[in-house]
Amino acid sequence: MDSPRSPGSGKSSAKSLMDGMLGLLRVRIKRGVNLAIRDVVTSDPYVVVKMGKQKLKTRVIKKDINPEWNEDLTLSVADPNIPIKLTVYDHDTFSMDDKMGDAEFDIKPFMEALRIKLDGLPCGTVITRVQPCRSNCLSEETSVIWKDGKVIQDMILRLRNVESGEVELQLQWINLPGAKGF
Repeated sequence: MDSPRSPGSGKSSAKSLMDGMLGLLRVRIKRGVNLAIRDVVTSDPYVVVKMGKQKLKTRVIKKDINPEWNEDLTLSVADPNIPIKLTVYDHDTFSMDDKMGDAEFDIKPFMEALRIKLDGLPCGTVITRVQPCRSNCLSEETSVIWKDGKVIQDMILRLRNVESGEVELQLQWINLPGAKGF
């Protein structure tokens, strides 16, 4: 005897999840540079990345103010106008974790580069450049480039609300079958 399928199960619910989604953004947290000291002589840093209601974090690197995470965090993107917020914390075992600075960046220039027909361009072609200014946390100019058939952006963010520190990261787009895409 066949049982009726409940509404919202199977492919129809998967499709509704994809309806508003443009695709996935892979944020590779490469490393921290000259991060603030929050313990006696060092820190145990980790990074929290937020976009809207999504919140992801890296692993803790013990006793290192120049940590190398090289960790990929993947965000689903429905609205490219929502900025990405990044906060660095010092992990503490017996008390609240200490904040070690924060940064925010806009993915609109990256997303606009995805709309351009790029097939056939030579590897390493610069699609657009973004200059540091008061409204972003870039410590230097960043370029959105076409590399190995993918749109990639490397950036260095200067942390705010702290005495020192930068975080290096890379953005890469992942197209999803069934997502709105570009």
